[in-house]
Amino acid sequence: MQIRMFARMLILASALQLAAQTSMAEDYVPTEENLAAREWFRDARFGLFVHWGVYSLLGKGEWVMNNDKIALDEYEQLPGQFNPTEFDADAWCALAKSAGMRYITVTSKHHDGFAMFDSAHTDYDIVDATPFGRDPMKELADACARHGLKLFFYHSHLDWHHPDYFPRGKTGAHAGRPESGEWNDYLDFMDAQLTELLTNYGPIAGIWFDGWWDKPDADWRLDQTYGLIHRLQPAALVGNNHHGAPFPGEDFQMFERGLPGGDPFNKSAAVSETLPLEMCETINGSWGYNQTDGAHKTVEELIELLVRAAGSDANLLLNVGPKPDGSISGIQRLRLKKVGAWLDKYGDSIYGTRGGPVAPQSWGVTTSKGDTVYVHVFTRDKAVVLPGLTRGVAGARTWAGDPAEHASTDLGTVVTIPESADTGTHRIVMLTLDSR
Repeated sequence: MQIRMFARMLILASALQLAAQTSMAEDYVPTEENLAAREWFRDARFGLFVHWGVYSLLGKGEWVMNNDKIALDEYEQLPGQFNPTEFDADAWCALAKSAGMRYITVTSKHHDGFAMFDSAHTDYDIVDATPFGRDPMKELADACARHGLKLFFYHSHLDWHHPDYFPRGKTGAHAGRPESGEWNDYLDFMDAQLTELLTNYGPIAGIWFDGWWDKPDADWRLDQTYGLIHRLQPAALVGNNHHGAPFPGEDFQMFERGLPGGDPFNKSAAVSETLPLEMCETINGSWGYNQTDGAHKTVEELIELLVRAAGSDANLLLNVGPKPDGSISGIQRLRLKKVGAWLDKYGDSIYGTRGGPVAPQSWGVTTSKGDTVYVHVFTRDKAVVLPGLTRGVAGARTWAGDPAEHASTDLGTVVTIPESADTGTHRIVMLTLDSR
């Protein structure tokens, strides 16, 4: 125990030293590695979100501690029952690959404060507090490297467990923590755990923050935290689910359950014109495992989410909530594999594309790559109008190679949609634009 405490002190001191040396996020200039990572991220278009923790045991989602007003002395009994013997990092990665996904974002720590990795700064982690005794984040990082996937860590700013998360925010009021604490000590703890994630798990694609909104008026020292991340791994992308315009030091902008500009948590948030964009959504209605939630979206609905995200120049981060044993339900696996089967055929219209050049329309969206524009039509219209094309159309065809008629009019370019354009979920016509 003394050795472990000494190790904690050393790592904390190292984290504080690194943080003190970082430049202010307001002065952040991304490295060449970071800029390249942003382009990779935009090209990837599709990722797997995983919400998994000791809360999965209760089968009521990741907010169960707050929603059911569970006090710490009761909630702290869960780790002793958490033994996910069916967890298989390679199986998770194989599933993501079969779905056509290019990266995984996984909860390293959610709002309940329980670390799903081996942390020297607390015993409230999966290695020290559970009979499982293994580090799934390390196993997943190694598996992602084997499978050619990139790994992001979701990490909660908010912590319903830590005593120094004080003054309290909007949530976690029934945890039973003492009404005192040192806020900066909590922030030091958070930076120390982030240092572990960024030094013990190989190259990390980025950090996906959540929970800032619990205390929006607090001094979160984001400049120090963001600077620490960029110093330790310059290529790592920083994003924050604060439901607003990007803060200085952030590398991509995210939207929860809504397309850019349509985030239901903040529809007025300005959409960045320079940073990569990402929207996150669930397969059913829940993030963490919810045993009563059977409202799974259809394969067609999931593909439409992906296509509409790409048409808005955004990635789709699609969530699964593994069971307490670490396995992913059969219906969620099946949905993902069927999306992957569609991408095997039509992925060129998604991967490496950019949104536009036509803004999303009532009938669907467009994606583009070089001189090719993919027209994705979700209605049964026999023809659609593409307003605002600045280049002429040299040719139009379906995926099967059949020609599609097109004409320039005062309203825009009118394109007929042959029945052979059907992909099983919607119709696609490919336009070849005139050379510049």
